[in-house]
Amino acid sequence: MRKTNVPSSLVEYNSFWNPVLEAFTREVIPGSDENHFLQSNAPLGLSHANYRVMIDPLVLQSYGAKEVQLQKEEVLFREGEEALNYFQIISGSIKMVTNSPEGQEFIQGVFKAHDSFGEPPLFCSFPYPSNAVALEPTVVIKLSKEKFFMLLRENFDVHLHLDKVLCQRLRYKSMVLSEISIYDPEHRIMSLLKYLKADARNQPTVTSGISEGAFVVPFTRQQLADMTGLRVETVIRTVKKMEDEGKVHLKGRKITL
Repeated sequence: MRKTNVPSSLVEYNSFWNPVLEAFTREVIPGSDENHFLQSNAPLGLSHANYRVMIDPLVLQSYGAKEVQLQKEEVLFREGEEALNYFQIISGSIKMVTNSPEGQEFIQGVFKAHDSFGEPPLFCSFPYPSNAVALEPTVVIKLSKEKFFMLLRENFDVHLHLDKVLCQRLRYKSMVLSEISIYDPEHRIMSLLKYLKADARNQPTVTSGISEGAFVVPFTRQQLADMTGLRVETVIRTVKKMEDEGKVHLKGRKITL
Protein backbone atom coordinates (compact mmCIF):
# COMPACT_ATOMS: atom_id res chain seq x y z
CA MET A 1 0.00 0.00 0.00
CA ARG A 2 1.33 3.43 -0.91
CA LYS A 3 2.24 5.53 2.10
CA THR A 4 0.52 8.90 2.11
CA ASN A 5 1.41 12.11 3.86
CA VAL A 6 -1.81 13.43 5.36
CA PRO A 7 -1.61 17.05 6.53
CA SER A 8 -1.35 17.13 10.29
CA SER A 9 -4.03 19.81 10.32
CA LEU A 10 -6.53 17.06 9.51
CA VAL A 11 -5.64 14.84 12.44
CA GLU A 12 -4.97 17.44 15.15
CA TYR A 13 -7.97 18.14 17.38
CA ASN A 14 -6.51 21.32 18.79
CA SER A 15 -9.37 23.72 18.10
CA PHE A 16 -13.05 23.82 17.26
CA TRP A 17 -12.39 25.49 13.92
CA ASN A 18 -9.43 25.11 11.62
CA PRO A 19 -9.38 27.37 8.55
CA VAL A 20 -6.88 25.13 6.81
CA LEU A 21 -9.30 22.20 7.02
CA GLU A 22 -11.97 24.20 5.19
CA ALA A 23 -9.67 24.51 2.19
CA PHE A 24 -10.15 20.77 1.65
CA THR A 25 -13.87 20.60 2.48
CA ARG A 26 -15.27 23.80 0.98
CA GLU A 27 -17.03 22.12 -1.95
CA VAL A 28 -17.06 18.44 -1.03
CA ILE A 29 -19.43 18.15 1.92
CA PRO A 30 -21.97 15.42 1.10
CA GLY A 31 -25.60 15.28 2.06
CA SER A 32 -25.19 11.58 2.85
CA ASP A 33 -22.04 10.17 4.38
CA GLU A 34 -22.99 6.57 5.17
CA ASN A 35 -19.67 5.27 3.89
CA HIS A 36 -17.64 8.40 4.75
CA PHE A 37 -16.78 9.03 1.10
CA LEU A 38 -16.97 12.53 -0.34
CA GLN A 39 -19.28 13.28 -3.23
CA SER A 40 -18.09 15.55 -6.04
CA ASN A 41 -21.27 17.60 -6.48
CA ALA A 42 -22.17 18.37 -2.91
CA PRO A 43 -23.45 21.50 -1.17
CA LEU A 44 -21.17 23.57 1.00
CA GLY A 45 -21.20 22.67 4.67
CA LEU A 46 -19.45 25.39 6.67
CA SER A 47 -19.56 28.69 4.83
CA HIS A 48 -18.86 32.32 5.51
CA ALA A 49 -22.56 33.01 5.05
CA ASN A 50 -23.14 31.11 8.30
CA TYR A 51 -20.08 32.50 10.03
CA ARG A 52 -20.33 34.57 13.18
CA VAL A 53 -18.07 35.72 15.97
CA MET A 54 -17.48 32.74 18.23
CA ILE A 55 -18.38 34.67 21.41
CA ASP A 56 -19.17 38.39 21.59
CA PRO A 57 -16.11 40.10 23.14
CA LEU A 58 -18.44 42.23 25.29
CA VAL A 59 -19.90 39.04 26.77
CA LEU A 60 -16.41 37.71 27.44
CA GLN A 61 -15.42 40.99 29.11
CA SER A 62 -18.52 40.91 31.29
CA TYR A 63 -17.15 37.66 32.75
CA GLY A 64 -13.74 39.18 33.39
CA ALA A 65 -11.86 38.50 30.14
CA LYS A 66 -8.66 40.51 29.56
CA GLU A 67 -6.83 41.46 26.40
CA VAL A 68 -3.32 40.19 25.70
CA GLN A 69 -0.99 42.02 23.29
CA LEU A 70 1.38 39.82 21.28
CA GLN A 71 4.24 40.79 19.03
CA LYS A 72 5.09 38.90 15.85
CA GLU A 73 6.56 35.44 16.63
CA GLU A 74 5.64 35.77 20.31
CA VAL A 75 4.43 32.51 21.87
CA LEU A 76 1.07 32.58 23.67
CA PHE A 77 1.35 29.05 25.05
CA ARG A 78 3.60 26.07 24.44
CA GLU A 79 3.11 22.39 23.80
CA GLY A 80 2.80 20.53 27.10
CA GLU A 81 1.51 23.48 29.13
CA GLU A 82 -1.72 23.22 31.09
CA ALA A 83 -4.82 24.77 29.46
CA LEU A 84 -6.09 27.40 31.89
CA ASN A 85 -7.81 29.94 29.62
CA TYR A 86 -10.21 30.33 26.70
CA PHE A 87 -8.65 32.33 23.86
CA GLN A 88 -10.29 34.33 21.07
CA ILE A 89 -8.60 36.67 18.58
CA ILE A 90 -9.59 40.34 18.44
CA SER A 91 -7.13 41.32 15.70
CA GLY A 92 -4.13 39.77 13.99
CA SER A 93 -3.54 36.04 13.54
CA ILE A 94 -2.24 33.01 15.39
CA LYS A 95 -0.72 29.81 14.05
CA MET A 96 -0.90 26.52 15.92
CA VAL A 97 2.26 24.54 15.26
CA THR A 98 3.98 21.33 16.29
CA ASN A 99 7.47 20.14 15.46
CA SER A 100 8.51 16.67 14.39
CA PRO A 101 11.53 14.96 16.03
CA GLU A 102 13.47 15.98 12.91
CA GLY A 103 12.58 19.62 13.51
CA GLN A 104 10.02 19.99 10.73
CA GLU A 105 7.24 22.41 11.61
CA PHE A 106 3.61 21.46 10.98
CA ILE A 107 1.01 24.24 10.95
CA GLN A 108 -2.12 22.79 12.49
CA GLY A 109 -4.18 25.89 11.75
CA VAL A 110 -4.06 29.61 11.13
CA PHE A 111 -6.66 31.58 13.07
CA LYS A 112 -7.75 35.17 12.50
CA ALA A 113 -9.97 37.82 14.02
CA HIS A 114 -13.07 36.36 15.77
CA ASP A 115 -11.65 32.81 15.75
CA SER A 116 -11.14 30.87 18.95
CA PHE A 117 -8.53 28.15 19.38
CA GLY A 118 -7.17 25.59 21.81
CA GLU A 119 -10.50 24.59 23.38
CA PRO A 120 -10.26 20.76 23.55
CA PRO A 121 -7.40 20.80 26.10
CA LEU A 122 -9.46 23.26 28.12
CA PHE A 123 -12.53 21.00 28.13
CA CYS A 124 -10.74 17.69 28.59
CA SER A 125 -7.93 18.82 30.89
CA PHE A 126 -4.97 17.55 28.87
CA PRO A 127 -1.83 19.55 28.00
CA TYR A 128 -1.68 21.64 24.86
CA PRO A 129 -0.48 19.45 21.96
CA SER A 130 0.78 22.47 19.99
CA ASN A 131 2.39 25.88 20.32
CA ALA A 132 0.37 29.05 19.68
CA VAL A 133 2.50 31.68 17.93
CA ALA A 134 1.55 35.15 16.66
CA LEU A 135 2.05 35.57 12.91
CA GLU A 136 1.85 39.36 13.26
CA PRO A 137 1.09 41.90 16.00
CA THR A 138 -2.01 40.34 17.55
CA VAL A 139 -4.58 41.10 20.23
CA VAL A 140 -6.12 38.10 21.98
CA ILE A 141 -8.83 38.13 24.61
CA LYS A 142 -8.51 35.47 27.30
CA LEU A 143 -10.97 34.22 29.89
CA SER A 144 -10.09 31.92 32.78
CA LYS A 145 -11.29 28.32 32.59
CA GLU A 146 -13.52 28.75 35.64
CA LYS A 147 -15.22 31.88 34.26
CA PHE A 148 -15.49 30.33 30.78
CA PHE A 149 -17.40 27.34 32.13
CA MET A 150 -19.62 29.71 34.10
CA LEU A 151 -20.33 31.62 30.88
CA LEU A 152 -21.34 28.41 29.11
CA ARG A 153 -23.60 27.33 31.96
CA GLU A 154 -25.38 30.67 31.95
CA ASN A 155 -25.59 31.14 28.16
CA PHE A 156 -27.01 28.06 26.52
CA ASP A 157 -27.04 29.60 23.02
CA VAL A 158 -23.27 30.15 23.21
CA HIS A 159 -22.74 26.62 24.51
CA LEU A 160 -24.88 25.19 21.71
CA HIS A 161 -22.99 27.18 19.06
CA LEU A 162 -19.66 25.83 20.29
CA ASP A 163 -21.05 22.29 20.38
CA LYS A 164 -22.32 22.59 16.79
CA VAL A 165 -18.99 23.87 15.51
CA LEU A 166 -17.12 21.06 17.24
CA CYS A 167 -19.48 18.39 15.88
CA GLN A 168 -19.23 19.78 12.35
CA ARG A 169 -15.47 19.84 12.54
CA LEU A 170 -15.27 16.25 13.72
CA ARG A 171 -17.68 15.12 11.02
CA TYR A 172 -15.74 16.84 8.24
CA LYS A 173 -12.46 15.40 9.45
CA SER A 174 -13.83 11.86 9.45
CA MET A 175 -15.00 12.28 5.85
CA VAL A 176 -11.98 14.09 4.48
CA LEU A 177 -9.14 11.96 5.85
CA SER A 178 -9.42 9.22 3.24
CA GLU A 179 -10.00 11.74 0.45
CA ILE A 180 -7.08 14.05 1.14
CA SER A 181 -4.66 11.16 1.60
CA ILE A 182 -4.84 10.32 -2.11
CA TYR A 183 -4.64 13.84 -3.53
CA ASP A 184 -1.47 14.85 -5.34
CA PRO A 185 0.58 17.92 -4.31
CA GLU A 186 -0.91 20.18 -6.98
CA HIS A 187 -4.45 19.43 -5.81
CA ARG A 188 -3.56 20.14 -2.19
CA ILE A 189 -1.80 23.39 -3.00
CA MET A 190 -4.48 24.68 -5.39
CA SER A 191 -7.25 23.81 -2.94
CA LEU A 192 -5.47 25.79 -0.25
CA LEU A 193 -4.75 28.78 -2.52
CA LYS A 194 -8.37 28.95 -3.70
CA TYR A 195 -9.57 28.86 -0.12
CA LEU A 196 -7.16 31.61 0.96
CA LYS A 197 -8.32 33.80 -1.93
CA ALA A 198 -12.00 33.29 -1.16
CA ASP A 199 -11.34 33.85 2.53
CA ALA A 200 -9.57 37.15 1.85
CA ARG A 201 -12.48 38.39 -0.24
CA ASN A 202 -14.88 37.52 2.59
CA GLN A 203 -12.90 39.58 5.09
CA PRO A 204 -13.85 43.26 4.61
CA THR A 205 -10.91 44.41 6.72
CA VAL A 206 -8.39 42.55 4.57
CA THR A 207 -7.15 44.60 1.63
CA SER A 208 -3.46 43.86 1.31
CA GLY A 209 -4.01 40.43 -0.22
CA ILE A 210 -6.18 41.65 -3.10
CA SER A 211 -4.55 43.82 -5.72
CA GLU A 212 -6.31 44.78 -8.96
CA GLY A 213 -8.30 41.57 -9.02
CA ALA A 214 -5.28 39.37 -8.28
CA PHE A 215 -4.81 37.63 -4.95
CA VAL A 216 -1.30 37.74 -3.48
CA VAL A 217 -0.73 34.69 -1.30
CA PRO A 218 0.36 35.97 2.14
CA PHE A 219 2.37 32.87 3.02
CA THR A 220 5.83 31.66 2.15
CA ARG A 221 6.43 28.39 0.36
CA GLN A 222 7.64 26.93 3.63
CA GLN A 223 4.38 27.88 5.33
CA LEU A 224 2.37 26.39 2.44
CA ALA A 225 4.37 23.20 2.89
CA ASP A 226 3.67 23.21 6.62
CA MET A 227 -0.06 23.64 5.93
CA THR A 228 -0.35 20.87 3.37
CA GLY A 229 1.96 18.24 4.83
CA LEU A 230 4.36 18.54 1.89
CA ARG A 231 8.09 19.14 1.74
CA VAL A 232 9.11 22.68 0.82
CA GLU A 233 11.03 21.31 -2.19
CA THR A 234 7.80 19.71 -3.43
CA VAL A 235 5.90 22.97 -3.04
CA ILE A 236 8.56 24.94 -4.91
CA ARG A 237 8.63 22.43 -7.76
CA THR A 238 4.83 22.16 -7.95
CA VAL A 239 4.26 25.93 -7.89
CA LYS A 240 6.74 26.35 -10.76
CA LYS A 241 4.88 23.69 -12.75
CA MET A 242 1.57 25.45 -12.01
CA GLU A 243 3.06 28.72 -13.25
CA ASP A 244 4.22 27.06 -16.49
CA GLU A 245 0.65 25.81 -16.99
CA GLY A 246 -0.83 29.24 -16.31
CA LYS A 247 -2.64 28.21 -13.15
CA VAL A 248 -0.81 30.72 -10.95
CA HIS A 249 1.50 33.67 -11.54
CA LEU A 250 4.75 34.57 -9.83
CA LYS A 251 5.73 38.16 -9.11
CA GLY A 252 9.16 38.03 -7.60
CA ARG A 253 8.79 35.55 -4.76
CA LYS A 254 5.07 36.15 -4.42
CA ILE A 255 2.43 33.75 -5.73
CA THR A 256 -0.65 35.41 -7.26
CA LEU A 257 -3.94 33.81 -8.20
